[in-house]
Amino acid sequence: MIYVDRYKCGYCGTCVAVCPEAAIDLLETFIDINDNMCKACDICVKICPIGALVDEE
Repeated sequence: MIYVDRYKCGYCGTCVAVCPEAAIDLLETFIDINDNMCKACDICVKICPIGALVDEE
């Protein structure tokens, strides 16, 4: 499961743009990851410019 550190996240939307499953939504005040849609491919984790996404296996 991918976890978003909401204190670290800058809401840039980069993870939303690269998610092949469209499992990430950029909401008004936070990033939301739909765990049912997420395939844990880690693309968002790798692309996040500030390391706000973490794969918790």
